[in-house]
Amino acid sequence: MTAVEPRTDLMDMDRAAMRAFFASLGEKPFRGDQVFQWIHQHQIVDIDAMTNLARPLRHRIGAQTDIAPLEVVYDRVATDGTRKWLLRLKDGNCIETVFIPEADRGTLCVSSQAGCALNCTFCSTAQQGFSRNLSCGEIIGQLWTAVQALKSDTGAERPVTNVVMMGMGEPLLNFDNVVQAMGIMLDDLAYGLSRRRVTLSTSGIVPRIDALREACPVSLAVSLHAPTDALRDRLIPINRKYPLSQLMAACRRYVADQPRARVTMEYVMLEGVNDSPRHARQLVGLLSGIPAKVNLIPFNPFPGTPYARSAAAVIDRFREVLMSAGIVSVTRKTRGEEIAAACGQLVGRVEDRTRRSARSGAVSAE
Repeated sequence: MTAVEPRTDLMDMDRAAMRAFFASLGEKPFRGDQVFQWIHQHQIVDIDAMTNLARPLRHRIGAQTDIAPLEVVYDRVATDGTRKWLLRLKDGNCIETVFIPEADRGTLCVSSQAGCALNCTFCSTAQQGFSRNLSCGEIIGQLWTAVQALKSDTGAERPVTNVVMMGMGEPLLNFDNVVQAMGIMLDDLAYGLSRRRVTLSTSGIVPRIDALREACPVSLAVSLHAPTDALRDRLIPINRKYPLSQLMAACRRYVADQPRARVTMEYVMLEGVNDSPRHARQLVGLLSGIPAKVNLIPFNPFPGTPYARSAAAVIDRFREVLMSAGIVSVTRKTRGEEIAAACGQLVGRVEDRTRRSARSGAVSAE
């Protein structure tokens, strides 16, 4: 039986790869630019609709390639306008992508892995285990799906103005594919986003933070959530490998020689765990010398969690300590909670290859 040649998925290529592919076919590299623009700027995946390509070329690439958007399992909209897609991958795993509309922007929260291997105790994604990294095409395909759906529904030419790599998974553990996908987000022939409008959130993979600064210095956010190693070790196990001293040094290096740049510190507020004025003062000390903004995130519950959300007054008191010390701090408004689209609630459906059977219990304050 003759083996069938695998078809090339053009969704998986950045512009340089697309140009190289067309050159390999004996075509002018700019043909790759044209196809790239059709796919990402116009959301066209039908080769025959790419009218600036000659018909014989359309037939040729149509016979050798695929352009494979992700399958939409469901598309839900909350009363506050937050929209969540459950997207099925070719292997049957499912991931979630969330769009958060605001008056002056539209932010898309994008996943980088099917599941997550880091096992942060307060995150529902971590509780389902880990299957695999997403390909570049599966990452950028989430943005493609959102833009295509939002354009169809609203007619807006640029409905997504910001992207945050804050969905399922740890982006820096899928470094190459994430960087390639972010390059497409930034490309003027694709989505044309500026670096300050693309944010990558990491739990603290220190060597990859340094590598990101060299490869694709987008805005950086750190999933911090604790001001001391003793507490963070229990909330975020990767801290045992890359403790706060190393992480803060990496943050300083990331924004060095960038006068206007700041690192966003994400801090989920857990009742009785990390939310006291003492924790706030410890956080002030930790962030000394780092241009930083702190996002205080009210905890979003999920089934089986041992944690509870800090009271609004407690969050306000915590924020006042930070602001009094000159640290810009905002309390993030919870969006999409009714459809489990809020921060920390994304779960998708993944085949867990980690066989994670034990779950962390409640963590008490130091």
